[in-house]
Amino acid sequence: MRMKFVAAIAVALIGIASSAQAADYGYGYGRQPYTVPQPLGTYSWAGPYIGANIGYQWGEVSNSGVEPDGLNGGIQGGYNWQSGQFVFGLEADFQASGARDRFAAWKFSNPWFGTLRGRAGFAMNNILIYGTGGLAFGNVRAEVLNYSESQWAAGWTLGAGAEVGLTQNWTAKVEYLYVSLNDNHYALTPLPNGYQFSVLRLGVNYKF
Repeated sequence: MRMKFVAAIAVALIGIASSAQAADYGYGYGRQPYTVPQPLGTYSWAGPYIGANIGYQWGEVSNSGVEPDGLNGGIQGGYNWQSGQFVFGLEADFQASGARDRFAAWKFSNPWFGTLRGRAGFAMNNILIYGTGGLAFGNVRAEVLNYSESQWAAGWTLGAGAEVGLTQNWTAKVEYLYVSLNDNHYALTPLPNGYQFSVLRLGVNYKF
């Protein structure tokens, strides 16, 4: 399932890029007021935005033999500043997750997680290539027989992505994140457990 989802994201990104290149955006009109003056005909990435995403995550829980994976989806929002071809911003997201797995008597799942990240990238007109990183947080749930225990965990995330302007207000992106949530001590397990995982996702944003 993981490979099928990755392949679907690749195909979707190719389609998005082809559509963006074929479109006539009229970038010289209605430029948003959140950026320094841009050359006529240049796409503007500046300003606030909100959006949604869907993706797939896979990883492992330390000291357990458990490798949770599954679909996730959620919302994001942020703000970009632009100076010439350089774009800087902040973004926060919150995800519901179906990642889970069982090994022997232990089962672990990740009902939700979120991130608060900085972004920095290079814009080639309506195509933005960027790196991102910052704070991660989430919930990790352990189950043994009929007993369960949930722990809130914090950590960090790093990643990269590509975003394409479809119109002056709508964009689409593909993004990879590596997330590491710190170890927690569970009453149900003999050793501390942390959750490290990768996320590959597609998203759309509306720029104001």
